[in-house]
Amino acid sequence: MSKPVDPERSGARGRATLADVAAAAGVGVATVDRVLNGRRPVREATTERVLAAAERIGYHGSGLIRQRLLAATRPRRRFGFLLQKSGDPFYQAIGAAAGRAAAEARDVRGEAAVVYVDELAPRRIADELLRLGGHCDAVACVAVDHPHVTRAVSELAARQVPVFTLLSDLSAPDRAGYVGLDSRKLGRTAAWLVARTAARPGPVAVFVGSHRYLGQEMCEIGFRSYFREHARDFQLLETAVNLDDPTVAYPFTLELLQRYPDLVGLYDAGGGREGIIRALREEDRGGLAVVCNELTEVTRAALIDGTISTVLALPVDEFCAAAVAAMIEATAGGPLAGLRQRILPFRIYVPENVDPA
Repeated sequence: MSKPVDPERSGARGRATLADVAAAAGVGVATVDRVLNGRRPVREATTERVLAAAERIGYHGSGLIRQRLLAATRPRRRFGFLLQKSGDPFYQAIGAAAGRAAAEARDVRGEAAVVYVDELAPRRIADELLRLGGHCDAVACVAVDHPHVTRAVSELAARQVPVFTLLSDLSAPDRAGYVGLDSRKLGRTAAWLVARTAARPGPVAVFVGSHRYLGQEMCEIGFRSYFREHARDFQLLETAVNLDDPTVAYPFTLELLQRYPDLVGLYDAGGGREGIIRALREEDRGGLAVVCNELTEVTRAALIDGTISTVLALPVDEFCAAAVAAMIEATAGGPLAGLRQRILPFRIYVPENVDPA
C-alpha cells in the first residue's frame, strides 16, 4: 500500500501542493486527497480531471494519481475456487493462496470466492460447481471425473463461464484448461525414489484416494510403468483405495504392514497421509522408502523424524497465481484458443532440505 500523502504544504518554495492541484482541477482539497490515498471511491471522470491538472502544473504526485486511475479502470473479476475437505491443511493453504493471487492480479481487480466441499459425491460437487459458477466470471475446481461433473462443466461453458480443472484433470470436453502438475511424471519420480532408496528389492504398496481422480490414476500408472521398465525385481502390490481419508488410511496401513513384514516401499499418490504416517509410527517400521505427495505440517514432521523419506510437493503460491492468470486470459473477451494447460514443476523434499515449521 502506498504511503499516504501529506495534504499540507511542504514548505518548499515554488513546489505545487494539493491546494494548487485542487484549484487547477476545480475540486476540493479533500477530493484530491481521496484520489491520492484511495480513502473513498472517486468517479473516474473526476480522477482524470485531477490527473490532468496535476500533470499540467507539475505536481510531484501525478504518477501516483495515474496509478490510482489505472487501478480504478481495471475490470472487476470474481474467480471461483471449488476445493475439497475444509479441514485439510493442504486445501486450506490453497484457499488462502487463491485469495492472495486474485487480490494481487495486475490486470484486473480480482476477488476469489473459495468454497470447500466435504461431501465428495459427484452430484454434490456438480451442484456446488453450478452454484459457484452462477456468481463468478470463471471457476477452477478439484473434482472426480464423473458424468454429473461433466454435465455441470458443459452447462457453465454454455453460459460463457470457463471452468478450469485443478490438480486432477477431467475428461469433460468443454473444460477451459488444466492447472497443476504432470501426474505421470510425478508417479515415475516417486517410483525412481522408492527403487533407489529401498534397502533391497521386495514388496511395494501404492495408495490412491479414488481412481476417479484422473491425476491420482496417472500417478499410479506412472509409478507402475517405471517399475515395469527399470525395477522388475520389486513386487508391486494391489493398489489400496483410502478415499483420501486418514481414518480409512490408518487401518489400511496397519493391516498392510502386518500382512507384509518384508514391505520395502510405499507411495501415497493421494490423501489420507495423516493416517498412513500414524500407522507407520505405531508399527515403528523405520527403513521403509516412503514417498508422499504434498508438504504439510504432518509430512514435514514425518520427514524430520524419519518416518517418511521424501515428499513431492505442489508449489502452492505459484500454482494459484497460474490458475488466476489462466482465468484472466479466459475472461479477457478474445477467442478461446483451445485447451489452456499450465503445468508446474513439483518440488522434492527430503529430511536434509526441509525447513522446520
